[in-house]
Amino acid sequence: MKSTTVAVDLAKSVFQLAVADASWKVIETHRLTRSQFERWFHNRDVSLVVMESCGSAHHWARHLSGLGIEVKLLPAKYVRAYVKRNKTDAADAAALLEALRASDIAPVRIKSVEQQALQGLHRTRSLWMATRTSRINALRGFCREFGLVIPQGSRTGVEAMARALADPRSAIPELIRGSMKLLIEEIRLLEQRIAQLEQELSAQVKHSPACQELLSVPGIGLLTATAMVAATSGEVGHYRDARHFASWFGLTPKEYSSGSTRRLGRISKRGDRYLRMLLTHGARAVLRSALMARQAGHQVDGLKEWALRVQGRTNHNKAACALANKIARICYAVLKHHEPYGSQTRREENKKTNRTAYAVAG
Repeated sequence: MKSTTVAVDLAKSVFQLAVADASWKVIETHRLTRSQFERWFHNRDVSLVVMESCGSAHHWARHLSGLGIEVKLLPAKYVRAYVKRNKTDAADAAALLEALRASDIAPVRIKSVEQQALQGLHRTRSLWMATRTSRINALRGFCREFGLVIPQGSRTGVEAMARALADPRSAIPELIRGSMKLLIEEIRLLEQRIAQLEQELSAQVKHSPACQELLSVPGIGLLTATAMVAATSGEVGHYRDARHFASWFGLTPKEYSSGSTRRLGRISKRGDRYLRMLLTHGARAVLRSALMARQAGHQVDGLKEWALRVQGRTNHNKAACALANKIARICYAVLKHHEPYGSQTRREENKKTNRTAYAVAG
């Protein structure tokens, strides 16, 4: 049997298929189990498979690509608009075929096993960090109930609460001391696991030229560099330009236009939320460093000077978002040219110096 396109609605154990011919007409539908789905593509002439970019989609995309079949993953939120009438697996598969025909929906790049493993490390760290924060907040709430004031800061607060629990004269009742000590032990265990995971990320940096290049950019640290390589594989050739790359993190402004009126609003906050958070935190650190350097009377570089000028025209949060956008664009240039930050600027300055020397000599 020959078919042109197959749309697959993925699930944990059941897979819904819609087979379309060259005129995009659905000619077959199948509801398969996992084992049936694995065997279905053998001895079939399938030119294209389309799936939503959801859980297990990248695994199946790699599997089908290994069979020589072209695979496209579409963003799930853009496919929903093409679902007609009731929400069923068959309707979702048909909606994938309709969404595939829309030329303005860009497919999601298929991630490698290494990329997904690296993203898994980041998700694990985020989970442990959230658990640690919830335990610290619970301990602070207990201490507040018994009239104890705990200083700000996670590390300082944990040490202060540990001292209060070790002091038999503190106001904490004996009944709850055991449970609070267990929470302290859990926090310290989580901190050890987080530190071990960050060591694993540091080891990955040593074997990744893209991570090492990104670390040269101001505001980019271990987490941001490894997360960006995990999301992009260190290749940015499929982005149109630096602005397109920054928009992928939701750092470009929304546009509201009608007729001759054009207005840019707040940042879109679309795309990779985790990387947007990391870039914004890095921008805040750069901005804080620039403020401290200026107050101390030290000279600041061009990027920090630009950030301070932006902050002078607006507020701190807007300046941090603008700087995060600029850092993302710098990362695009670094990954595109495979050069650390600053090397291209020095090369341009050398060219200008050589041209000036040649003109004087002439």
